Amino acid sequence: MGTILLIHGPNLNMLGGRDKGHYGSLTLSEIETLVSSEAKKVGFEVRSFQSNHEGALVDFLQKESPNAAGIIINPGALTHYSYALHDALVDTGVPAVEVHLSDINAREEWRRISVTAPACIGVVSGKKERGYVEALDLLVSKLKTDS
Repeated sequence: MGTILLIHGPNLNMLGGRDKGHYGSLTLSEIETLVSSEAKKVGFEVRSFQSNHEGALVDFLQKESPNAAGIIINPGALTHYSYALHDALVDTGVPAVEVHLSDINAREEWRRISVTAPACIGVVSGKKERGYVEALDLLVSKLKTDS
């Protein structure tokens, strides 16, 4: 069974209490349970991590990616400016999918820019928690194609 890293950036620990119109009503724990359950059905385990600190996310990627088959990441606001996170994703050599609960292309202009997306095989945006399942499907499809 391979491992998929499920990584969440700043403020995502507050899910369930944030603007439900943008982010849905599930808590972070509920999203992690959903992704883990779906991943198990296709033969993967999920290792989840959340931090409000950019360096902690980079450290986690550097430590855990050598043992991972793939990555699902919601960088939160780091999406728009963290070249360090972009580089850490590239350096893993592991396929990654970026996911956003809200539709970043229909929000403020600054949210439409993702510096982390070029380090990923795809981006899923605006589908709330269903986006995480779609990201998992995209990642698993890529992993099966490559094997």
